[in-house]
Amino acid sequence: MTQAQLSAASLLHDPVGRAPLRLRPQRRLFSPVVMAALLVSLVSLVPLGFVMWVAVDAGWDTVVRLVFRARVGEFLLNTLLLELLAVPLCIALAVTLAWITERSDLPGTALWRAVAVAPLAIPAFVHSYGWISAVPSLHGLPGAVLVSVLAYSPFLYLPVAAQLRRLDPALENAAASLGKTPAAIFALVVLPQLRLAICGGALLVGLHLLAEYGLFAMIRFDTFATAIVDQFQSSYNSPVANLLGGVLVLCCIGLLALEAIIRGRERYARVGSGAAKTASRHRLGRGMPMALGFVILFAALALGVPLLTVVRWLWSGGLAVWPVAEVGTAFGQTLALAFGGGILAAVIAAPAAWLAVRAPGRLQRVIEACHFYVGSLPGVVVALALVTITVRIMLPLYQTYATLLIAYVLLFLPRAVTALRASLAQAPVELEWAAMALGRSPWQTIWQVTARLAAPGIAAGIALVALGITNELTATLMLSPNGTRTLATQFWIKTSELDYAAAAPYALMMIVLSLPLSLLLYTRAQRASVR
Repeated sequence: MTQAQLSAASLLHDPVGRAPLRLRPQRRLFSPVVMAALLVSLVSLVPLGFVMWVAVDAGWDTVVRLVFRARVGEFLLNTLLLELLAVPLCIALAVTLAWITERSDLPGTALWRAVAVAPLAIPAFVHSYGWISAVPSLHGLPGAVLVSVLAYSPFLYLPVAAQLRRLDPALENAAASLGKTPAAIFALVVLPQLRLAICGGALLVGLHLLAEYGLFAMIRFDTFATAIVDQFQSSYNSPVANLLGGVLVLCCIGLLALEAIIRGRERYARVGSGAAKTASRHRLGRGMPMALGFVILFAALALGVPLLTVVRWLWSGGLAVWPVAEVGTAFGQTLALAFGGGILAAVIAAPAAWLAVRAPGRLQRVIEACHFYVGSLPGVVVALALVTITVRIMLPLYQTYATLLIAYVLLFLPRAVTALRASLAQAPVELEWAAMALGRSPWQTIWQVTARLAAPGIAAGIALVALGITNELTATLMLSPNGTRTLATQFWIKTSELDYAAAAPYALMMIVLSLPLSLLLYTRAQRASVR
């Protein structure tokens, strides 16, 4: 224990040195924090309540007529095929990249790790823009699967690579001593220990595939998300769009349930004596050219194609495609919305994060579940819920920045809660007790002690939410006020007009804005994996 913590502990004991004092100010802090967290949880349940209300309000006959149709069956089949093809390919690609960069003697592993994560800085619909420009005939399911795998594989690579760095090689050494081949050791020993990381990453990829609109609209592949947005744009508050949103929520719930079943309850914790050893890197030998060619091919497909496409269109368009005032306005509005939404999300997530660290229990778990479930919903469903509520109940809020920021907070609340929870866990509670024992009020303690200690994690949470908002398209298209010009919406308008050269500056600015935020995500994942 540090000297500061020892001093704090001494202030909290009675003169005889018995049990710590239960300070009344801390109890006075608990109730308002719980009330704030409960209020956020109730707001988070609005999209789910909207889906249930739509089904009840429409009536069973309308539900049957609008949902049980051949066209909806086509959307469902497309969704299933996309998930069944793209998610396993993402797993195979991410696990291979993670093993090469973490367990092999391939030179320049730091560079290749960065390459594996770099596609996060390129929005999925910009990936699609790059491939459509390079291969105009790329459409339908093959194109959707290819671009999805390249765009979303980093979501699987990050947890798998982090887990590989944590694994104790003792079991692998024991299997090798029993005569198992390297391939058998990987299949029987390493791969089972990656189950939790793979399931978590695969769930994230699967949810993104359900929610994605821009990528599939450009590649001309019909999904529930593209159909909902098309219906919404043709007729606001359409019952067809609302009911399709309900089907999409059911798909999300099914995906969550499937992940929970596959993940199971197994635990993979090292319980032996002594410290875990660092895994040795495997010599590739003759496989070195193949491994090097693999990572170079991934870099060319996932980074080279979209980046070269952007550069090519910028070069062909020249200075004429750079309307400085318009691009600057879009960049400024995107920056303001991204960091405004990030700060708001951090403030709103703070009560739940504080309870998770300082007062864990059943109520806290329920509150946290409400916060996290809304992050699994597609942006189009959240936007539909807010459109319906504002049109029917709170019309002055329709198409305002307030509604748009609420949508951003709901969509990216889990990112903020996760970051704040991790940072608050590293702020010793003894220092809070000591500050209150010295006369600080609970709120002064939170501001002067806890917030300062948790500042790096809070900043990371804001950056993670800002990254999501920068690349968000669907909710922005549906909820933004007239005159709003973000980089994503302006890019989408230009590509919808097939003016790919004019869209290139907006694509480049999105990459420029996303790159440092993605780098922050990568460095934090690196640090967390070695603790």
